[in-house]
Amino acid sequence: MFEKIGLIALPVSRPQWMHSHAYIPNAFVLDADTIRIVVAFWDEKKMGRVGYIDVSAQNPLQIKGFSDKPSLDLGEPGAFDDNGVSPLSIVAYKNKLRLYYAGWQLSDKVRYFIFTGLAESKDKGTTFTRVKRTPVLERSDDELIIRAGAFVFLDSGRWKMLYAAGSKTTRVRDNSVPTYDLKLLESEDGVHWPERGVTVMAPDLLRGEFGFGRPYVFKNGRLWKMWYGIRTKEIAYAIGYSESEDGRGWVRKDEQMAAFNNSQWSHDNEMRTFPSLVTIQGKTYMFYNGNDYGKDGICLAALKA
Repeated sequence: MFEKIGLIALPVSRPQWMHSHAYIPNAFVLDADTIRIVVAFWDEKKMGRVGYIDVSAQNPLQIKGFSDKPSLDLGEPGAFDDNGVSPLSIVAYKNKLRLYYAGWQLSDKVRYFIFTGLAESKDKGTTFTRVKRTPVLERSDDELIIRAGAFVFLDSGRWKMLYAAGSKTTRVRDNSVPTYDLKLLESEDGVHWPERGVTVMAPDLLRGEFGFGRPYVFKNGRLWKMWYGIRTKEIAYAIGYSESEDGRGWVRKDEQMAAFNNSQWSHDNEMRTFPSLVTIQGKTYMFYNGNDYGKDGICLAALKA
């Protein structure tokens, strides 16, 4: 299905807020010759700030430029995003870009809370301004710890979101991590969302699964296609694939990504997740995170002709 091409490495000379990682790539066509990849860069304290890397459409391994300052910085102290912001999904809407992002907040009794915020850009993602300081996906009775990992899109005038949600934790290699299902929400305006989503995919406990990474979804006629990260207790992440005729009932076809996941490559031999797809100049590319959540950069693959 996809063939691995290489690694878009972090620029050698970069500001300190881009100390490491290019976390959760969100790629879109900036112009006929350029792909912009919005990511979270980590500082030395592992706090993420949103920025971007621009790459050539003809050769996406070639970096054309990158942000010199954060496109979206940390939230103010006490806010839901005061310990990090990570881009999740970008939607073009009314001459703006809407950025749905994960806000990170630390806690004593659980490692962190992650809820979804919303920001907008009038300059193609160079800068983003918060629509509100509180989450558009706040905690609810059924979803106490995490309401994030969102992919948002417009479908026949309705805003739809596939996202990760959960209230429990499990132990994985001496760490307490949240467990979560993949759920679906719908909204009239993309700002106000229901408190409860409909579960469309639950982890397979017999396989040791406990959650799903941010998906990427598109409709091809009547068929919905989705790529997503699968978290298990044995493997940090692998990329899965599912199809649906209505966006609610999904048929898992993870075996179609088996060769991709089993390919031994030094940048992604331990994990593969957070896929983002772009079609430009007749080619479809997948940008994704490899080992250690994109510590060395962004992995690149292309759809086989």
